[in-house]
Amino acid sequence: MSQIRSRAAVSPFRRISGEASFRLPSVDEAVLAAQPAEPMHCLRPTVITDTAARFAQSFQGDVLYAVKCNPEPAVLRAMWEGGIRHFDCASAGEVSLVRQMFPEADIHFMHPVKSRPAIREAYWRHGVRDFVFDSAGELGKIMEETEQAADLGLVVRLALPAGGAMYDLSGKFGAAVDEAAELLRAARPRALRLGVSFHVGSQCMDPLAYRRALVLVGDVIRRAGVAIDIVDVGGGFPVSYPDIEPPPLGAYFAEIEGAFDDLGLPAARLWAEPGRALVAAGASVVVQVQLRRGDVLYVNDGVYGSLSDAGAPAFRFPARLIRAGAKPSEEPRAFAFFGPTCDSADYMKGPFWLPADMREGDWIEIGQLGAYGACLRTAFNGFDRAQLVEVRDAPMLRTPGHEPLTLAA
Repeated sequence: MSQIRSRAAVSPFRRISGEASFRLPSVDEAVLAAQPAEPMHCLRPTVITDTAARFAQSFQGDVLYAVKCNPEPAVLRAMWEGGIRHFDCASAGEVSLVRQMFPEADIHFMHPVKSRPAIREAYWRHGVRDFVFDSAGELGKIMEETEQAADLGLVVRLALPAGGAMYDLSGKFGAAVDEAAELLRAARPRALRLGVSFHVGSQCMDPLAYRRALVLVGDVIRRAGVAIDIVDVGGGFPVSYPDIEPPPLGAYFAEIEGAFDDLGLPAARLWAEPGRALVAAGASVVVQVQLRRGDVLYVNDGVYGSLSDAGAPAFRFPARLIRAGAKPSEEPRAFAFFGPTCDSADYMKGPFWLPADMREGDWIEIGQLGAYGACLRTAFNGFDRAQLVEVRDAPMLRTPGHEPLTLAA
């Protein structure tokens, strides 16, 4: 089982083999062979590659993968194999990782508030030219730390009103309409290319949210009265969960393309920054039951590990039993989970539907964790170890519009 590696949550990223010959046929085979007593992260690189390729072929513009969603090197390699050449980075660390792996990649520093050292490192060391900002102070930092460079792509982040996304991102970043117009006018003489960006919120279930945002973008552009080269619709593209089936991805693209055409900017380039939509189905985690108490299972991963979204956000994830030997009960039952730490907040209410006879020693595969799973792990209470394996089997759930293009072993 040399293709399974152990690492701590606080360890640096470790390159693992991305060659198909090192991938195990299935999660079940990996679990039953390794008998893992630690969480096992199961990557599906072919699924990620296929999903990225479909998104890139369907979206009429540049696709910037949001690295924060899952920066695992094997995931980034799968993105590259799927044709992704643009990366949305939010820190000097992410910029450095992408540049090290892909010297020819287009890296965009999309965090609206950056440290001065991060700006300098990105521009001077890693060749980053595109920077987002949402205030005059941030624009000043960018210009000062790049020594008034004449080759910059400057993108103004526009604030949006709170919408219907599961994660509202309207409170922290973004300039109001009047301020955004002023920032565009201030940046135009300094920018080789100038853009407007927004984010409708994560896991957005309403395709019309993008049309409404683009109408607001048009208002900002008219008020600014300057030429625009980039319109960035951000992320927020949703995926399926056990109680959620979003509209087909094509419905989002249709609204975006129609509203973009209405802006009347034939020379402008369209960008998107998907994260969850590209990687959610591409990884799962296998946990082991350490104790059963009624309808609550104590498992060896939790909200301080890769199941953060199953905690307070109360995301429901697909779950299934993996057991050697005895046949499980055919009766399903709703379970809640407690994680391994000593904190009572390490609780995931689910419900997670599993066989009624769940017991200590059983393994549970929990899906849709390629997005914001392993990357949110901590070392709290010392529960920071996990195994990593690549597998070839299909994802536990598919999202409408994410049907495979070339999925194969």
